[in-house]
Amino acid sequence: QVQLVESGGGLVQAGGSLRLSCTASGRTFSTYAMGWFRQAPGKEREFVAGISSGGVNTYYADSVKGRFTISRDNAKNAKNTVYLQMNSLKPEDTAVYYCAARALYSSAHSNPGQYDYWGQGTQVTVSS
Repeated sequence: QVQLVESGGGLVQAGGSLRLSCTASGRTFSTYAMGWFRQAPGKEREFVAGISSGGVNTYYADSVKGRFTISRDNAKNAKNTVYLQMNSLKPEDTAVYYCAARALYSSAHSNPGQYDYWGQGTQVTVSS
């Protein structure tokens, strides 16, 4: 079982930045592909960014490409953490952000149904 805990959400003005963190329990973090998703009120959960297990390949939704950066720390004795650096935030980025782990595959996926473990979410609110 993997437990994921997100942090770093908050209230920020449009144009500002936030960095989300997702810390995973367990010793197999480096074998999981990871993804960030978000869900705004009344909308379906949508893919934001993904990163392969080794951290070499990254994927982004068109709506965040060039503004958001996903990264992970797989190093020995590292914190088992995946990050989402969000710059140039817009009001439409307002949502609850979730991280997710894909246990059986090394590559990330944009379909939330392909992920096995989820965090509890962290709220990001961007004011205009």
